[in-house]
Amino acid sequence: MNVWDPFRDMEAVLDRYRPNQNRTINKHEDMASADWYPSVDVAESESAFHIHAELPGVKKDDIKIHVHEGLLTLSGQRESKKEETGKKFHRIERSYGSFSRSFRLPDNVEAENVEANFQDGVLEIDLHKSQKQAPKQIEVKVR
Repeated sequence: MNVWDPFRDMEAVLDRYRPNQNRTINKHEDMASADWYPSVDVAESESAFHIHAELPGVKKDDIKIHVHEGLLTLSGQRESKKEETGKKFHRIERSYGSFSRSFRLPDNVEAENVEANFQDGVLEIDLHKSQKQAPKQIEVKVR
């Protein structure tokens, strides 16, 4: 007799919506092979682009941010908790291990002017835009 397991059925539904490894989100973002992917919000203001990444349980020293050739890469690792004896786990949904997210930067971002803050499990990255040069009027001389 086959016993109905609602958790197994729910897991099958969730698997359809979980990110696949080695996939590209869109033309501006690449996802490398990793154990898990942090959720990210990307916003734009007049002076900068703002990225907020949820990294609960990740230590500040385990986060790496690189800007190279127009690509911002956020990577790191979340260590797994030590295995607890005497407990029977029915469900483990939290992900551990390495993560990596890469974002292609617009041409108007100053790669040398990036700021990052980490507090309460949220990483905030500010990518400042280059200052627009005011149009310069050139005087035409008559000879």
